Amino acid sequence: MRILVVNAGSSSVKLSLLGDHDETLAERELDAPRTQLDAAQLSQALDAGLGDADLVGHRIVHGGERFSAAVLVTETVQDELRALTDLAPLHQRKALAALDAVSAALPDLPAVACFDTAFHATLPLAAATYAIPAAWRARWGLRRYGFHGLSHGWVAARAPELLDRPVDGLRIVSAHLGAGASLCAIQDGRSVDTTMGFTPLEGLVMATRCGSVDPGLLLWLLSQDAVSETELADALEHESGLLGLAGSADMREIVDRADGGDSAATLALEVYLHRLRAGIAAMVAALGGLDVLVFTGGVGEHAAAVRGRAADGLEFLGVAIGNAANQTVRGDGEIGAPDARVRTLVVHAREDLEIARQARRLVANAKTVN
Repeated sequence: MRILVVNAGSSSVKLSLLGDHDETLAERELDAPRTQLDAAQLSQALDAGLGDADLVGHRIVHGGERFSAAVLVTETVQDELRALTDLAPLHQRKALAALDAVSAALPDLPAVACFDTAFHATLPLAAATYAIPAAWRARWGLRRYGFHGLSHGWVAARAPELLDRPVDGLRIVSAHLGAGASLCAIQDGRSVDTTMGFTPLEGLVMATRCGSVDPGLLLWLLSQDAVSETELADALEHESGLLGLAGSADMREIVDRADGGDSAATLALEVYLHRLRAGIAAMVAALGGLDVLVFTGGVGEHAAAVRGRAADGLEFLGVAIGNAANQTVRGDGEIGAPDARVRTLVVHAREDLEIARQARRLVANAKTVN
């Protein structure tokens, strides 16, 4: 079964055609800033060979409380997904636009929606619940949903393979560090805590997103008429994070400038690492210990300096990185020091394979039932 994977991210749409054994037959990345999507360009890419598939798997960021696993896309499902747009407007609109465009270009192919929030459906109530009025939680479904679940789910499957260990009993902290960034505490292959919450704004410092901010600060800005709601939302999503701290959202530039003595870049890197170390320690507390620390995502895979400096503050948890391995690792590999109590891995983010895995399983289960 050939599967076309459509991964709508915050700045692009990645198209991957995977073969029977998950080999990559073709791939293309299309620029798609903010909520914009060029449907004509996407259609042209499909015509150029990417559309030769039997099934389409779509990354959908938000499944709300309704969708806790992959689902075959129907008109009813599409209507329900559109109703969730306000929970993740930046990502959901683009993902649904991609769904519409691919369905129009390939109307005979069944489509499966795979959700970033679904992996976190196993969060215990203590980790998922905000300490806000019960009436609010009940009326509007206010809770911590978590995101990057497709990436964290891939880590949950891939790390035991690399270590040749069973998933049962394995305590993993997955650090997805990219333009968006989040941590996940994984126990026995299941998410038990994560840093993102009701929206993808909560948690770590990101490229242009603020991460966790005192809500009182935001209320103060609004009460002073310092900014409008629209300006506030745009600033928190697009003008904060590394960009707000150092004027650049590119971690490579931040590291180079910090190494050269640039004070703004140095502060940005220190803030980023401070939040990252604290977040990792919090995930370890949720797990009651740590067996494996995994770095994934664009920054997690390619920024050796970030991995090394993060680990330097985590020795008390048993984390230690081998400098040579950290500098030379390519793709999936181990970078921990030989005598470290905690294993440390770099895992290439393969949301496409996780989407394909979920889509195949859904179709296989449907055939079994029928």
